[in-house]
Amino acid sequence: MTRTAAVRWEDDPAHFRRPTRRHFLQVGAVAGLGLTLDGFFRLRAAAGEAGKKDAPAQACIHIFLPGGIAHQDSFDPKPNAPLEYRGDMGVVQTKLPGVVLNECLKQTAQVADKITLCRSMTHGEAAHERGTHNMFTGYRPSPALVYPSMGSVVSHEYGPRNNLPPYVCIPSQPTTFAGTGYLSSAFAPFSLGSDPANPGFTVQDLSLPGGVDDKRFTARRTMLEAVNEHFAKTEKADGLEAMDTFYQRAYSLISSQKAREAFNINAEPAPLRDEYGRSAAGQRFLLARRLVAAGVRFVSLTYGGWDMHTSIKQGMAGQLPEFDKAFAALIRDLDRSGLLKSTLVMVSSEFGRTPKINGTAGRDHWPKVFSVVLAGGGTKAGSVYGTSDATATEPENDPLTVEDLAATVYHLLGIDHEKKLMSPGNRPIDIVREASIRKDLIA
Repeated sequence: MTRTAAVRWEDDPAHFRRPTRRHFLQVGAVAGLGLTLDGFFRLRAAAGEAGKKDAPAQACIHIFLPGGIAHQDSFDPKPNAPLEYRGDMGVVQTKLPGVVLNECLKQTAQVADKITLCRSMTHGEAAHERGTHNMFTGYRPSPALVYPSMGSVVSHEYGPRNNLPPYVCIPSQPTTFAGTGYLSSAFAPFSLGSDPANPGFTVQDLSLPGGVDDKRFTARRTMLEAVNEHFAKTEKADGLEAMDTFYQRAYSLISSQKAREAFNINAEPAPLRDEYGRSAAGQRFLLARRLVAAGVRFVSLTYGGWDMHTSIKQGMAGQLPEFDKAFAALIRDLDRSGLLKSTLVMVSSEFGRTPKINGTAGRDHWPKVFSVVLAGGGTKAGSVYGTSDATATEPENDPLTVEDLAATVYHLLGIDHEKKLMSPGNRPIDIVREASIRKDLIA
């Protein structure tokens, strides 16, 4: 929805000369509240508040590392390969016998008994946009249709919980492919619009702008109810009763102190914030934990830039330690609070990097094999799924496709990946097509 300058529309009679439904459905802009949240709550009434309570995962945190992180220099090092393949970074032993990680992942190595390393991820897309589409949707890109992201599908299937958006992006929606695809924009993510690591961090749309007090807010809400009632009497066929419910949910987020408090990272104890790290990675990961604890169903967050065609050793040393501290803290924190059992954590990237170090001491795009990491939410802790070959060039055992990964994630969240959703033209589309649930990933 387009944001406009605040106006006292209740004081301007011009707005009441020939009212149209479109005017009033743009309540956020026209009312001067700056509300764009209503779009996030246009959810099916049938979805309900609960979701499937017997699903292993009641929430998911998707940590996306944009650019294509080098698997050889992170989760799948090859210390016995020739130098031109392994690079000149060292390794650290994990809690799992014989399993090593990059030397910068010392804290992750200490929580390896609580995670699953998937070292045989594979697809055929070497372009950033196409690889990103794969990892967010579980589909190869198509010129005919843009597929919905996992977060938007979860939003579509389950709807909000505890007056909170079902799908949130930290700090903002990173790509079109993290959006709704062919689904309604009603299922788009709520983007923070600000980085929780920044001093004075605030979330867009969660507070009333200057000049709008509680009295005026309530008055405008009452006006909207009157407008909805008017159009419901004159236009019976367009679901305005449901539309009113969606707007009520948007207002609920604004008016609910508990819902607003979920985004208040400053309420976290200083020692815990320090444990995660006062960095972009640390504070984003901590806020993600805070949101799923409060009731958000799916959080997508991004950290860093991993497109390291040059000087990969310096690039990894500059970003991987912050990730390591934040990720290990997230796993420990979820485990301490009892949330790890019901929260699926997934670390992914669009692809891996070439087996050989190139002429500029970096690595180029390589989708044939790379790594993802899973934890919690019903996954098998302390395990390694699949292997790459001796030079991390191709999968050696149990290649893991994007379709199968997506199907497994949906299964853990209690969603049937073979269910068909309706695309434009009333065309039914599988949530994921030609996929199998990888039972070896499940506890």
